[in-house]
Amino acid sequence: MTALTTTFTTPDGPFSVIVDDVAVLAAGWTDDLASLVALVHPTLRPAEVPVAGGAGTSSGSLARSVLDDAAKAVEAYYAGDLAAPGRVPVRQASGPYRTHAWDVLREVGPGERLTYSEYAVRTGRPAAVRAAAGACARNAAALFVPCHRILRTDGTLGGFRYGLPVKERLLAREA
Repeated sequence: MTALTTTFTTPDGPFSVIVDDVAVLAAGWTDDLASLVALVHPTLRPAEVPVAGGAGTSSGSLARSVLDDAAKAVEAYYAGDLAAPGRVPVRQASGPYRTHAWDVLREVGPGERLTYSEYAVRTGRPAAVRAAAGACARNAAALFVPCHRILRTDGTLGGFRYGLPVKERLLAREA
């Protein structure tokens, strides 16, 4: 499968996306592509990730189409269509619970905030609060899988791979 990546500027800083011929594999507020590739599960991780438009890429490839859709969704998000990233396919791999938890996370809508406990309930395993938090922590496809919408049980922000200021701005934008 072909994989492509691009980085562009957003109000929250550089945002990079890695896609294959099917879906987004990883995304986040960074221009460090190596760190983003490292987040992709080894069974999905491409051997080579050329930058879109670079040598050897084809503007007609399936990966190019997925990358264009992902870029348009991020642009639409920042233009006010807060649900746009949720319409782009994502592929992540892990165990059954975490994979299910990521699917559930994609159902948490813009402006909605859940605690880790509430999120665990939505996954069907109320006692799995730590596992639910782990799904957020291991999420490679930030924004497309909106882990920023999950908060600590006391209502504070908790952690975020790309920094609490970015999480605060995303939540304020979606409020």
